[in-house]
Amino acid sequence: MSETTTKPRLSLGPISYYWPKDQVDEFYAMVAESPVDIVYVGETICSKRNQVRWEDWLEIAATLKAAGKEVVLSTLALLEAESELKRLRAICGQDDHLVEANDIGAVQLRRGRPFAVGHSVNVYNDRTLELLAADGCMRWVLPVELTRETLADMQQRRPEGIETEVYAYGRLPLAYSARCFTARARNLPKDDCRDACIDHPDGMVVETQDDNRFLALNGIQTQSARTMNLLPALDDLRGLGVDILRISPQSQHTDKVIDIFQQVLTGEMEPAASAEPLAKLMPTGPCDGYWHGAAGMDALAAA
Repeated sequence: MSETTTKPRLSLGPISYYWPKDQVDEFYAMVAESPVDIVYVGETICSKRNQVRWEDWLEIAATLKAAGKEVVLSTLALLEAESELKRLRAICGQDDHLVEANDIGAVQLRRGRPFAVGHSVNVYNDRTLELLAADGCMRWVLPVELTRETLADMQQRRPEGIETEVYAYGRLPLAYSARCFTARARNLPKDDCRDACIDHPDGMVVETQDDNRFLALNGIQTQSARTMNLLPALDDLRGLGVDILRISPQSQHTDKVIDIFQQVLTGEMEPAASAEPLAKLMPTGPCDGYWHGAAGMDALAAA
Protein backbone atom coordinates (compact mmCIF):
# COMPACT_ATOMS: atom_id res chain seq x y z
CA MET A 1 0.00 0.00 0.00
CA SER A 2 1.41 3.42 -0.89
CA GLU A 3 1.16 6.51 1.26
CA THR A 4 -2.09 8.39 0.74
CA THR A 5 -4.13 11.16 2.28
CA THR A 6 -7.06 10.09 4.43
CA LYS A 7 -9.39 11.60 6.96
CA PRO A 8 -9.04 9.37 10.03
CA ARG A 9 -12.03 8.42 12.11
CA LEU A 10 -11.95 9.07 15.85
CA SER A 11 -12.14 6.31 18.44
CA LEU A 12 -12.34 6.23 22.23
CA GLY A 13 -10.46 3.40 23.90
CA PRO A 14 -11.72 1.44 26.91
CA ILE A 15 -11.48 3.04 30.35
CA SER A 16 -8.17 1.85 31.81
CA TYR A 17 -8.95 2.85 35.39
CA TYR A 18 -11.33 1.79 38.14
CA TRP A 19 -14.13 4.34 38.36
CA PRO A 20 -17.37 4.17 40.38
CA LYS A 21 -20.36 3.03 38.32
CA ASP A 22 -22.04 6.44 38.50
CA GLN A 23 -18.95 8.03 36.98
CA VAL A 24 -18.81 5.40 34.23
CA ASP A 25 -22.51 5.94 33.40
CA GLU A 26 -22.06 9.72 33.30
CA PHE A 27 -18.98 9.35 31.12
CA TYR A 28 -20.70 7.23 28.48
CA ALA A 29 -23.73 9.52 28.46
CA MET A 30 -21.28 12.24 27.39
CA VAL A 31 -19.67 9.92 24.83
CA ALA A 32 -23.06 9.12 23.27
CA GLU A 33 -23.44 12.82 22.41
CA SER A 34 -19.84 13.28 21.26
CA PRO A 35 -18.45 13.18 17.70
CA VAL A 36 -16.48 9.99 18.41
CA ASP A 37 -17.09 7.34 15.73
CA ILE A 38 -15.92 4.17 17.50
CA VAL A 39 -16.15 3.32 21.22
CA TYR A 40 -14.31 0.47 22.92
CA VAL A 41 -15.95 -0.69 26.16
CA GLY A 42 -15.20 -3.28 28.82
CA GLU A 43 -12.69 -4.07 31.54
CA THR A 44 -9.18 -4.60 30.18
CA ILE A 45 -7.04 -4.47 33.33
CA CYS A 46 -8.48 -6.41 36.29
CA SER A 47 -11.59 -8.55 36.77
CA LYS A 48 -11.81 -7.46 40.43
CA ARG A 49 -13.00 -4.08 39.19
CA ASN A 50 -16.61 -5.17 39.27
CA GLN A 51 -18.69 -2.08 40.00
CA VAL A 52 -19.66 -2.25 36.32
CA ARG A 53 -20.84 -5.80 35.69
CA TRP A 54 -20.93 -7.72 32.41
CA GLU A 55 -24.64 -6.96 32.03
CA ASP A 56 -23.91 -3.26 32.60
CA TRP A 57 -21.29 -3.22 29.86
CA LEU A 58 -23.75 -4.79 27.45
CA GLU A 59 -26.34 -2.15 28.34
CA ILE A 60 -23.77 0.62 27.80
CA ALA A 61 -22.84 -0.94 24.47
CA ALA A 62 -26.49 -1.06 23.36
CA THR A 63 -27.03 2.59 24.31
CA LEU A 64 -23.94 3.72 22.40
CA LYS A 65 -24.93 1.65 19.36
CA ALA A 66 -28.39 3.26 19.41
CA ALA A 67 -26.61 6.65 19.43
CA GLY A 68 -24.91 5.74 16.15
CA LYS A 69 -21.53 4.64 17.49
CA GLU A 70 -19.60 1.59 16.36
CA VAL A 71 -19.15 -0.35 19.60
CA VAL A 72 -16.30 -2.79 20.25
CA LEU A 73 -16.09 -5.10 23.28
CA SER A 74 -12.55 -5.15 24.67
CA THR A 75 -11.04 -8.11 26.51
CA LEU A 76 -8.61 -8.39 29.41
CA ALA A 77 -4.93 -8.06 28.55
CA LEU A 78 -3.84 -10.64 31.14
CA LEU A 79 -6.00 -13.59 32.24
CA GLU A 80 -5.22 -15.59 35.36
CA ALA A 81 -8.42 -17.34 36.53
CA GLU A 82 -11.11 -19.63 35.18
CA SER A 83 -13.73 -16.97 35.87
CA GLU A 84 -11.85 -14.63 33.55
CA LEU A 85 -11.74 -17.30 30.85
CA LYS A 86 -15.51 -17.73 31.23
CA ARG A 87 -16.03 -14.01 30.63
CA LEU A 88 -13.63 -14.09 27.69
CA ARG A 89 -15.62 -16.92 26.10
CA ALA A 90 -18.83 -14.93 26.54
CA ILE A 91 -17.31 -11.82 24.90
CA CYS A 92 -15.82 -13.78 22.01
CA GLY A 93 -18.94 -15.91 21.58
CA GLN A 94 -21.28 -13.02 20.82
CA ASP A 95 -21.65 -11.37 17.41
CA ASP A 96 -23.65 -8.24 18.28
CA HIS A 97 -20.43 -6.22 18.52
CA LEU A 98 -16.89 -6.47 17.18
CA VAL A 99 -14.35 -7.83 19.70
CA GLU A 100 -10.99 -6.24 20.48
CA ALA A 101 -8.58 -9.06 21.39
CA ASN A 102 -6.03 -7.84 23.92
CA ASP A 103 -4.27 -11.18 24.27
CA ILE A 104 -3.67 -14.09 21.94
CA GLY A 105 -6.25 -16.28 23.71
CA ALA A 106 -9.02 -13.97 22.50
CA VAL A 107 -7.59 -14.24 18.98
CA GLN A 108 -7.88 -18.03 19.20
CA LEU A 109 -11.50 -17.83 20.37
CA ARG A 110 -12.46 -15.44 17.56
CA ARG A 111 -10.65 -17.32 14.83
CA GLY A 112 -12.74 -17.35 11.66
CA ARG A 113 -14.87 -14.38 12.72
CA PRO A 114 -14.08 -10.64 12.53
CA PHE A 115 -12.02 -9.14 15.36
CA ALA A 116 -9.60 -6.31 16.11
CA VAL A 117 -6.30 -6.61 17.97
CA GLY A 118 -5.36 -4.06 20.61
CA HIS A 119 -1.99 -2.45 21.33
CA SER A 120 -1.11 -5.12 23.92
CA VAL A 121 -0.85 -7.78 21.19
CA ASN A 122 2.70 -7.63 19.84
CA VAL A 123 2.16 -6.91 16.15
CA TYR A 124 5.68 -5.84 15.25
CA ASN A 125 5.87 -6.76 11.56
CA ASP A 126 3.77 -7.39 8.47
CA ARG A 127 4.18 -11.19 8.73
CA THR A 128 2.37 -11.20 12.08
CA LEU A 129 -0.32 -9.00 10.59
CA GLU A 130 -0.76 -11.43 7.70
CA LEU A 131 -1.25 -14.35 10.10
CA LEU A 132 -3.83 -12.40 12.08
CA ALA A 133 -5.63 -11.35 8.90
CA ALA A 134 -5.93 -14.99 7.88
CA ASP A 135 -7.67 -15.66 11.22
CA GLY A 136 -10.20 -12.84 10.73
CA CYS A 137 -8.45 -9.69 11.97
CA MET A 138 -9.94 -6.60 10.35
CA ARG A 139 -8.23 -3.90 12.46
CA TRP A 140 -4.99 -3.57 14.39
CA VAL A 141 -3.65 -0.97 16.80
CA LEU A 142 0.00 0.01 16.48
CA PRO A 143 1.91 -0.97 19.67
CA VAL A 144 2.75 2.30 21.37
CA GLU A 145 6.53 1.69 21.50
CA LEU A 146 6.88 1.47 17.71
CA THR A 147 8.09 4.35 15.58
CA ARG A 148 6.75 6.33 12.67
CA GLU A 149 9.24 4.55 10.38
CA THR A 150 8.03 1.12 11.50
CA LEU A 151 4.44 2.09 10.81
CA ALA A 152 5.37 3.44 7.37
CA ASP A 153 7.01 0.12 6.52
CA MET A 154 4.06 -1.92 7.78
CA GLN A 155 1.56 0.26 5.97
CA GLN A 156 3.34 -0.52 2.71
CA ARG A 157 2.81 -4.24 3.36
CA ARG A 158 -0.39 -4.50 5.38
CA PRO A 159 -2.91 -7.02 4.04
CA GLU A 160 -5.88 -5.80 2.05
CA GLY A 161 -8.98 -5.01 4.10
CA ILE A 162 -7.25 -4.34 7.44
CA GLU A 163 -7.68 -0.96 9.14
CA THR A 164 -4.82 0.69 11.01
CA GLU A 165 -5.53 2.43 14.30
CA VAL A 166 -2.99 4.54 16.20
CA TYR A 167 -3.03 5.28 19.93
CA ALA A 168 -2.94 9.05 19.54
CA TYR A 169 -3.70 10.39 23.02
CA GLY A 170 -3.33 8.94 26.51
CA ARG A 171 -0.89 7.68 29.08
CA LEU A 172 1.27 5.04 27.47
CA PRO A 173 0.43 1.44 28.46
CA LEU A 174 3.94 0.11 29.07
CA ALA A 175 3.67 -3.28 30.80
CA TYR A 176 1.39 -5.79 32.55
CA SER A 177 2.27 -8.02 35.50
CA ALA A 178 0.65 -10.75 37.59
CA ARG A 179 1.43 -8.56 40.62
CA CYS A 180 -0.88 -5.66 41.51
CA PHE A 181 1.35 -2.66 42.11
CA THR A 182 -1.41 -0.49 43.57
CA ALA A 183 -2.20 -3.10 46.23
CA ARG A 184 1.51 -3.58 46.90
CA ALA A 185 1.93 0.15 47.50
CA ARG A 186 -0.57 -0.21 50.36
CA ASN A 187 1.03 -3.42 51.68
CA LEU A 188 -2.07 -5.37 50.67
CA PRO A 189 -2.14 -8.78 48.97
CA LYS A 190 -3.57 -8.87 45.47
CA ASP A 191 -6.42 -11.18 46.55
CA ASP A 192 -7.44 -8.70 49.26
CA CYS A 193 -6.75 -5.39 47.52
CA ARG A 194 -9.81 -3.65 49.03
CA ASP A 195 -10.45 -1.88 45.71
CA ALA A 196 -7.30 0.19 46.14
CA CYS A 197 -7.39 1.32 42.50
CA ILE A 198 -10.67 3.18 42.91
CA ASP A 199 -8.85 5.86 44.92
CA HIS A 200 -6.65 6.65 41.92
CA PRO A 201 -8.91 7.58 38.98
CA ASP A 202 -5.90 8.25 36.72
CA GLY A 203 -3.45 5.82 38.31
CA MET A 204 -0.88 6.34 41.07
CA VAL A 205 2.01 8.51 39.89
CA VAL A 206 5.54 7.38 40.76
CA GLU A 207 8.33 9.92 41.21
CA THR A 208 12.09 9.50 41.20
CA GLN A 209 14.24 10.81 44.04
CA ASP A 210 14.75 14.01 42.10
CA ASP A 211 10.97 14.51 41.79
CA ASN A 212 10.64 13.39 38.18
CA ARG A 213 7.11 12.05 37.63
CA PHE A 214 7.82 9.26 35.17
CA LEU A 215 5.41 6.33 35.75
CA ALA A 216 1.81 5.73 36.80
CA LEU A 217 0.74 2.51 38.52
CA ASN A 218 -2.68 1.22 37.50
CA GLY A 219 -3.24 -2.09 39.26
CA ILE A 220 -1.34 -4.72 37.25
CA GLN A 221 -0.54 -2.18 34.53
CA THR A 222 2.39 0.22 34.41
CA GLN A 223 1.82 3.41 32.43
CA SER A 224 3.83 6.48 31.59
CA ALA A 225 3.11 9.46 33.82
CA ARG A 226 3.11 11.69 30.76
CA THR A 227 0.40 11.59 28.14
CA MET A 228 1.29 10.71 24.57
CA ASN A 229 -0.11 13.18 22.05
CA LEU A 230 0.24 12.56 18.31
CA LEU A 231 -2.38 15.04 17.13
CA PRO A 232 0.30 17.57 16.08
CA ALA A 233 1.54 14.84 13.68
CA LEU A 234 -1.87 14.55 11.99
CA ASP A 235 -0.60 15.44 8.51
CA ASP A 236 1.98 12.68 8.77
CA LEU A 237 -0.61 10.20 10.08
CA ARG A 238 -2.91 11.05 7.19
CA GLY A 239 -0.10 10.63 4.70
CA LEU A 240 0.63 7.19 6.11
CA GLY A 241 -2.96 6.12 5.53
CA VAL A 242 -3.91 5.74 9.21
CA ASP A 243 -7.64 4.97 9.40
CA ILE A 244 -8.41 5.65 13.08
CA LEU A 245 -7.01 7.84 15.87
CA ARG A 246 -7.59 6.57 19.40
CA ILE A 247 -8.10 8.69 22.50
CA SER A 248 -7.62 6.91 25.83
CA PRO A 249 -10.05 8.20 28.50
CA GLN A 250 -8.89 10.16 31.55
CA SER A 251 -10.97 10.98 34.59
CA GLN A 252 -11.34 14.66 33.70
CA HIS A 253 -11.54 16.70 30.49
CA THR A 254 -11.98 13.81 28.03
CA ASP A 255 -14.86 15.75 26.47
CA LYS A 256 -12.52 18.69 25.87
CA VAL A 257 -9.86 16.40 24.43
CA ILE A 258 -12.42 14.95 22.00
CA ASP A 259 -13.51 18.45 21.02
CA ILE A 260 -9.94 19.55 20.20
CA PHE A 261 -9.35 16.40 18.12
CA GLN A 262 -12.58 17.06 16.25
CA GLN A 263 -11.61 20.67 15.56
CA VAL A 264 -8.30 19.56 14.08
CA LEU A 265 -9.87 16.75 12.02
CA THR A 266 -12.42 19.13 10.53
CA GLY A 267 -9.83 21.81 9.76
CA GLU A 268 -11.02 24.35 12.32
CA MET A 269 -7.64 24.19 14.11
CA GLU A 270 -4.15 23.55 12.78
CA PRO A 271 -2.54 20.35 14.13
CA ALA A 272 0.44 22.18 15.62
CA ALA A 273 -1.88 24.63 17.40
CA SER A 274 -3.49 21.75 19.34
CA ALA A 275 -0.37 20.93 21.36
CA GLU A 276 -0.70 23.73 23.91
CA PRO A 277 -4.44 23.40 24.75
CA LEU A 278 -4.12 19.60 25.00
CA ALA A 279 -1.08 19.88 27.30
CA LYS A 280 -3.20 21.92 29.72
CA LEU A 281 -5.66 19.03 29.98
CA MET A 282 -3.07 16.35 30.80
CA PRO A 283 -2.53 15.10 34.37
CA THR A 284 1.28 15.41 34.11
CA GLY A 285 2.37 16.66 30.69
CA PRO A 286 2.99 15.52 27.09
CA CYS A 287 5.28 12.99 25.43
CA ASP A 288 5.73 11.61 21.92
CA GLY A 289 9.26 10.20 21.92
CA TYR A 290 8.49 6.68 20.72
CA TRP A 291 6.84 7.99 17.56
CA HIS A 292 10.07 9.79 16.66
CA GLY A 293 12.39 6.92 17.62
CA ALA A 294 13.52 8.62 20.82
CA ALA A 295 12.96 7.94 24.53
CA GLY A 296 9.25 7.48 25.12
CA MET A 297 9.01 10.22 27.73
CA ASP A 298 10.47 12.87 25.44
CA ALA A 299 8.15 15.64 24.25
CA LEU A 300 9.61 16.48 20.86
CA ALA A 301 6.56 18.20 19.34
CA ALA A 302 6.35 20.48 22.38
CA ALA A 303 10.06 21.25 22.08
